[in-house]
Amino acid sequence: MNCGKCAAKIAGQDVHEHNGLILCEDCYIDAVAVLKTCDPWAVYTASRTVSKGVSLTDELQLCVDVLKVKGPATLEQICSELGIGEHEFRTRFSTLRHMGLARACKKEEQVWYTL
Repeated sequence: MNCGKCAAKIAGQDVHEHNGLILCEDCYIDAVAVLKTCDPWAVYTASRTVSKGVSLTDELQLCVDVLKVKGPATLEQICSELGIGEHEFRTRFSTLRHMGLARACKKEEQVWYTL
């Protein structure tokens, strides 16, 4: 059997159904996981991690670098610059937001991302 999203082959025990699609475990987790940008517990935990001097992953550092250069930027601008999809950026941004390294604001119905 193949995953309805990524087309990977999946074994019987790893088959998950969601919204009428047969999904592999990774795609199923992506489909049901709710991304929370404003999560007080995640902010508390991440702020304690940052204070210990933990370095960012290469992917997160790249997002920070783009935001430094581009200044406030839209989702489309950032994704284009990084060459990644919307979901991937939102996941990275959520981590940066929890760490207090990035934020978003609305200007004239458009969301802008910045440090």
